[in-house]
Amino acid sequence: MEKLKFPDFNLLIKSKENKTFIFDSVRKKWLILSPEEWVRQHCIHYLIDYKGYPWGLIQVEKKLKVNKIEKRYDIIVFNREGAINLLVECKRPNVPITQKTFDQIAQYNLALNSDYLMLTNGLYHYYCQMDFEQKKYVFLKDLPSFKSNLK
Repeated sequence: MEKLKFPDFNLLIKSKENKTFIFDSVRKKWLILSPEEWVRQHCIHYLIDYKGYPWGLIQVEKKLKVNKIEKRYDIIVFNREGAINLLVECKRPNVPITQKTFDQIAQYNLALNSDYLMLTNGLYHYYCQMDFEQKKYVFLKDLPSFKSNLK
């Protein structure tokens, strides 16, 4: 798999019947290693190991309804009160981050109302904070740590 612009992590990988699997420590199961899963697992470890987000407040790949259409988000992180604090959309490394990909996470956030958004393809990361009063996105240079992010 391609080297990503995340810190190096010891990810658990195994091969079985000519397939490669990666262990998801949040869902506690082995998953087929795809390019998008490679990005997602790096992002999960980045959030936990470098930004201090507790693994118990992270959910991965759950369904949501957007305009009566069933979708699936990649990662959300709750705050300690149970509200959604961070929504992350992961793309495979060869998918460029464009307005269309940003529109996807923005559409998901209409249903989720997350305070922060992160969009990554593993090579490029974009972060923003929602300003619900002004109805705008404030782009950030980095994602705040969990502790600095507490309300």
